[in-house]
Amino acid sequence: MFALVDCNNFYASCERVFNPKLQNKPIVILSNNDGCVIARSNEAKQFIPMGAVAFKYESVFKQYKIHVFSSNYALYGDLSQRIMNILEQFTPDIEVYSIDEAFLQFKGFENYDLQDYGITIKNRVKKWTGIPISIGIAPTKALSKIANKIAKKFATKTKSVYVIHTEEQRIKALKWTKITDVWGIGWRNAKKLMADGVRTAYDFTQLSDALVRKRFSVVGLRLKQELEGKFVLKLEEVKTKKAIATTRSFRNDIVAFEELKERIATFSISCAEKLRKQNSYCSILMIGIYTNRHRKEQTQYRNKIIMELPYATNSNITISKYALKGLQTIYKKGLKYKRAGVIVMGITPKPIKQLNLFFNEHPKHEDLMQVIDNLNHKYGADKLKLANQDLQHTWMMKQERLSKKHTTNWSELLEVK
Repeated sequence: MFALVDCNNFYASCERVFNPKLQNKPIVILSNNDGCVIARSNEAKQFIPMGAVAFKYESVFKQYKIHVFSSNYALYGDLSQRIMNILEQFTPDIEVYSIDEAFLQFKGFENYDLQDYGITIKNRVKKWTGIPISIGIAPTKALSKIANKIAKKFATKTKSVYVIHTEEQRIKALKWTKITDVWGIGWRNAKKLMADGVRTAYDFTQLSDALVRKRFSVVGLRLKQELEGKFVLKLEEVKTKKAIATTRSFRNDIVAFEELKERIATFSISCAEKLRKQNSYCSILMIGIYTNRHRKEQTQYRNKIIMELPYATNSNITISKYALKGLQTIYKKGLKYKRAGVIVMGITPKPIKQLNLFFNEHPKHEDLMQVIDNLNHKYGADKLKLANQDLQHTWMMKQERLSKKHTTNWSELLEVK
């Protein structure tokens, strides 16, 4: 049996943990630089659509007394990790699916009452972290997704835990689930299916295997089999990322090359740090710069370049050096740039570093990067920088409505009076 554990309105719930006055109040969370709405509490959903541009809805926020917060990823990430650590106490088989979701597999739990076990999990997470969760349990991952939706929709009746035990329950759940809500279908495929008269997950399972495979490939066929109760999809192990990106919109337009150069250097160093955290190297860079597409009166320009490195690396010095070479190639003078980014690709794990017969990195780079990482970890991020970064300025996103970090910053710990 599989369980899908999903945190209810996770970002909003994180804000409520340390501010109980927000219980039952409408809350929205904004994206990077406070651009648009990326999360809403149930109370806010009737007033604010997902993706709403924040400045256009200021009057709505005020009218309905909606509490607005900047994304507090340090807090959300820490609470997510605490929840995942709790879930590992109940089974060793866990797949962290996203920041607020995880699949659990129950092997050897045949004699357990999984309804009661799920309630025990839910209660412990709520007691230890303050975050409410819903749990769906079923014979397959796809069915556990549907069971979770039922647990969330009928929270009072199910106590936020629903188990699909029988064939009757499976069929009833599939007939209740709209095809647009089926995990892995996507809106494009859902639109095609509805044109053919497929309205529910149950309708989808009534199609022939040959037709599903022809229309939606083997991936669609596996999903159909999962919905039929056939165990196909296993838990996925944590894998090394195939690409790592650091992209940002700027608070103000950037014109000067030197200022844009500093941003690209900082973004490339951020990517290098992420590479070292997962013990990997990269051999390809992609650098992109973009003007503001919403300012039609300005000259529009967007360009990117791919740089092949002469050797695999995770060095701040090497990656920033080649990123700046790429920037020089695509930069156009006199334009107002709103966004830029660096993506590292061709990622390989540390033991499989590809060497070059003629060119190789300075052997002291690796030791130097370890010293930089240790010092920044000890004394705070960005305490030690390269000279091509702004030594007086730490890049900060626009976060005018940021709550305290509470669990990740000593100076912002909760005070009890």
